[in-house]
Amino acid sequence: MSEQKKKLVEAITPINEDFAQWYTDVCLKAELVDYSTVKGCMILRPYGYAIWENIQHILDGMFKATGHENVAMPLFIPESLLQKEKDHVEGFAPEVAWVTHGGGEQLEERMCVRPTSETLFCDHFAHVLHSWRDLPMKYNQWCSVVRWEKTTRPFLRSREFWWQEGHTIHETAAEAIA
Repeated sequence: MSEQKKKLVEAITPINEDFAQWYTDVCLKAELVDYSTVKGCMILRPYGYAIWENIQHILDGMFKATGHENVAMPLFIPESLLQKEKDHVEGFAPEVAWVTHGGGEQLEERMCVRPTSETLFCDHFAHVLHSWRDLPMKYNQWCSVVRWEKTTRPFLRSREFWWQEGHTIHETAAEAIA
């Protein structure tokens, strides 16, 4: 085996032995991320954040070309609102971070830290959609979400991670698909 092939085999071997660790090591050594003192949370370093900015810039232009508008939903979701969407409660229950106090006082209703914004979008649409003439509504949100993940990986899953979330309402199924 040539020396070049030996080096390639040596470089690939860690990937085959423990891909998850290899991937994490690459992200750390490339200075894309660093671990935070908050367990399960990552710091996006300049190169890592530049990747996120490029993804956001390119996709944002594509979304706007189709008529989507950017919005920002609150970080906190009242438990009663989350309870309206039972599938969200069941799907996210083990991963939800709850806020029970604010400013040193106990809240009347606990709030979850946004694991996703579906319930917020549904609630908002119920307030602003008055007629079919208001359609289509094409909303996009760039935000971070919090899920109390047991296993974390840079860029793939951490307790807080950045993502894009689009929600639209259309007059017909065909319009929605288009």
